[in-house]
Amino acid sequence: MKAKTIRLILGDQLNARHRWFKTKNSETLYVMMELGQEADYVLHHRQKVLAFFKAMRNFSNALESAGHRIFYLRLEDARNQQSLTKNLLWLLEETGAKHIECQQPDEYRLDHQLKSWAGANNIDIKWFDTEHFLTGRNALKDYFPDTDNYLMETFYRKVRSEHEILMEGGKPIGGRWNFDKENQKKLPKNQHVPEPLVFANDVSDIDNMLSKQNIKTMGNVNPKQLIWPVNRKQAQQLLSYFCEFGLPNFGRYQDTMTTDNITPGAHWSLFHSRLSFALNTKILHPLELVHSAVEHWSNNKDTISLAQIEGFVRQVIGWREFVRAIYWRFMPEYKNNNALNHTRALPSYYWNAETKMACMHHSIRQSLDYAYAHHIQRLMVTGNFALLAGVSPDALDDWYLGIYIDAIEWVELPNTRGMSQYADNGLIATKPYISSANYMKKMGHYCSQCHYDPNKKTGDKACPFNSLYWHFINRHKEHFENNHRMGMMYQVWRKKSEEEKSELLSQAENYLQTVNEL
Repeated sequence: MKAKTIRLILGDQLNARHRWFKTKNSETLYVMMELGQEADYVLHHRQKVLAFFKAMRNFSNALESAGHRIFYLRLEDARNQQSLTKNLLWLLEETGAKHIECQQPDEYRLDHQLKSWAGANNIDIKWFDTEHFLTGRNALKDYFPDTDNYLMETFYRKVRSEHEILMEGGKPIGGRWNFDKENQKKLPKNQHVPEPLVFANDVSDIDNMLSKQNIKTMGNVNPKQLIWPVNRKQAQQLLSYFCEFGLPNFGRYQDTMTTDNITPGAHWSLFHSRLSFALNTKILHPLELVHSAVEHWSNNKDTISLAQIEGFVRQVIGWREFVRAIYWRFMPEYKNNNALNHTRALPSYYWNAETKMACMHHSIRQSLDYAYAHHIQRLMVTGNFALLAGVSPDALDDWYLGIYIDAIEWVELPNTRGMSQYADNGLIATKPYISSANYMKKMGHYCSQCHYDPNKKTGDKACPFNSLYWHFINRHKEHFENNHRMGMMYQVWRKKSEEEKSELLSQAENYLQTVNEL
């Protein structure tokens, strides 16, 4: 294993088109590792660990087939110290390498770990960009040099203009930047939903290894049929499938929530691309997604409206890049934000879906079965309930980071602590994303199968979201009553009689005291 240079590849740096791989050098050794520190820093979904390790092994094999020297350290290898930096120190001694090169980690904890280790051991690391994102770590300072008012819409327009996506003559195609108001519709009962394209990756060997190494996980999996794309060929297949079958209705029904009774076999995926794992591991590049989707739309304008493609583009080059910019602008302090001082433990049904609330049961059951839920299930069901109940953002962060196939801290943390829980005091969201049962009824089919009555605010079988909503409004009055986007709800609250207020608050208190039994 003698080498002059070690090049480290992390598990989410599977970018085959990186400049590193354009030339071959027999004195350069590429290093990849399966690490205990990465498998257990939170309780991960079984599918997530399996998908990462399988994708890493595939990438290692592809590099080796292309003629590069690769050292791949498996989890069960006796030499594996399960620590990134301990293994690196051993490899430097083993190979005699004088240089170590790394692509910049996307997670602050790994960035800090590597830099602290290098400083303590007087090791000079040469850093490279991952060549994946469209914006840099300092994007907020670059795009908002004279203000701390960071608007995603402004950010999105700048990125879109720079890359000339859906632009014509310097202006947005269609004369508008954002078509979101034309989307967000409830799925009709007779609407056809495409059967999701899934894969059948046999990861039994990795699954057995996890058991032997006593790696604790959550969720369900068939290890002979891991459904997620774990190489470029599969990821490109899924992208093509999405463009043909998902894109025509992507935006229109992107916020809908439905059950297996309405859309058998497809209720969990609907029209979503499910490309976030391939994207966040860098198997695919964001422009690869965007250009493919835009080209498909251009050739099929009779069946795909501008609103559908714009909504997809905004998620990939707008929101995704924006939350990463927020993350790197405010870490590590951002991870400690808890503006509303919420401290409640995470209810037990987040781990087993055993709750009588249909929306929570379906969203959590789906998450445990597929390691996936779309953004409204995350934001307006599990996130909404946690916010109304006053759950600790630390506990919810760990849950979101562990349960979802696409969860890496740079994207999970701002979405959870900022967008979902308002713990950053409005840095990302101008108001808390809370709702009563009315939203669930409007956007989905969960309520029709629920033990609770979405039309009842108090009394037997009253939907918990209803009284908890007003409990939140009341207990955070000082924080939000002057928020211009919350003013109407505080007017409604003030107009309620004292008796009605008392009944709502009493109902909510009872529910909070028995929160694990709901």
